Amino acid sequence: MSHILRKHRTAALFGAAIIAGAACLPFTITAANAIAAPADSGGILAASGSFASIVDADKPAVVTITTTVKATDVSAGQQDSPMDEQFRQFFEDQGIPLPRQVPKNRPSQQAMALGSGFIISPDGVIVTNNHVIDNAVDIKVTLDDGTELPAKLIGTDPKSDVAVIKIEAGKPLATIAWGDSDRLKLGDQILAIGNPFGIGTTVTAGIVSARGRDLHSGPYDDFIQIDAPINHGNSGGPLVDRSGNVVGINTAIYSPNGGSVGVGFAIPSDEAKAIVAKLQKNGSIDHGYLGVRIQPVTKDVADAVGLDKTGGALVAAVSADTPAAHAGVKPGDIITSVGGEPVKTPKDLSRLVADLSPGAKKSLGLWRDGKTLDLNVTVGANEDGQKQAAAESPDSKGEASGQPSLGVGLADLTPDLRQQLDLPRAVSGAVVASVNPDKSAAAAGIQSGDVIVSVNDRPVHNARDVKAAIADAGKAGRKSVLLLIERDGNKTFVAVPFAAA
Repeated sequence: MSHILRKHRTAALFGAAIIAGAACLPFTITAANAIAAPADSGGILAASGSFASIVDADKPAVVTITTTVKATDVSAGQQDSPMDEQFRQFFEDQGIPLPRQVPKNRPSQQAMALGSGFIISPDGVIVTNNHVIDNAVDIKVTLDDGTELPAKLIGTDPKSDVAVIKIEAGKPLATIAWGDSDRLKLGDQILAIGNPFGIGTTVTAGIVSARGRDLHSGPYDDFIQIDAPINHGNSGGPLVDRSGNVVGINTAIYSPNGGSVGVGFAIPSDEAKAIVAKLQKNGSIDHGYLGVRIQPVTKDVADAVGLDKTGGALVAAVSADTPAAHAGVKPGDIITSVGGEPVKTPKDLSRLVADLSPGAKKSLGLWRDGKTLDLNVTVGANEDGQKQAAAESPDSKGEASGQPSLGVGLADLTPDLRQQLDLPRAVSGAVVASVNPDKSAAAAGIQSGDVIVSVNDRPVHNARDVKAAIADAGKAGRKSVLLLIERDGNKTFVAVPFAAA
């Protein structure tokens, strides 16, 4: 996330896709190797030698969700779809219709999409992913016994990718209970149940591979990583533990080829359960909004501002006319708590703010100018186009490496330089004229043409100001100096460590 404002983007890792989407309607696979082979679970079995009792209890509560999507919606969504070219090429080579794709010669045709879900109450309340029912004009649910029923949308939250729908079956339905995802440990056995590729309800087994994965898709990214094979159509299905309780909602896969390679992601049940309860009550969730862009507090940043340890969220920018601006938050502040809840990372701030209701009054704990202070803030409403917490990590070049001294040549910001750099009049500072590639500034990502606008939260107007501020930081015993850099219209903090020349 970049500033406590909103974003939607496809997450990609190492050139492969994080795929989160409903699969197309059932199709015929003509070759045994038409789908990537499932990841091997290592031969791990339940203590009794079988998971059959868990499957017998849970499978009746797992449903298939089929949606009708307008062709225009599918076409528009296709451009931003996480289905990578490799995946699309595979299906095209096999002559198989692409998931959620509309034939080009039939632009008015409605497309069908498929996902999974699970029943949490006997009266037919079903949990699934938001992306399974997104843009749907019609939703149908197929029960485990083959009964097909229309469903209505109860509520949806795109930020957490959770949705709630409901069916009327005329009888009590089998349900599945929530479990405690917080108790999951790496190596714990889990089962994934759903309808991959529309071939029918399928059960796969694996273990918890990792916790707290952040795919940069929203403020609630805290995914459980699993190696149980899941594919298109598994989205929205339950991830269950050895007790048969739901500990996650299967949501996305990492895949270089569109099929499962044993790297799947599920929304933790402890997060999903609270969101589902809100959706059942209100139909939607109003997320809080602060209006700051934030960065991690690295060791060099902590050294530069006089903190004895890392932790918190460094405010890189404050958007005008926002709750943060009205409360008096300034660039260079480090937010350490919200309403008494500690902020250890930018992600913590994102989640804490997102969980707040608009209008809530909270205290922000800050570190500023070498001391702590509290500011009172009235949380705003997160409107479209805003990210509630701009937790974004600096790029790799922004990490200081501990190389000796700063190693920059500075120049005053003359009218000619201002014109060359296309800088507005409001920007003042010193221009980085040269960077020694062997010094710490280069390692920290400082570039020629950058404009240093502050040093350790101290505004600077020329090269002499910068040199004086850096010298004062050294005299004060700081191990690093925190520079606020203007580059291409964006301001970013960069911590550069001091060392002997």
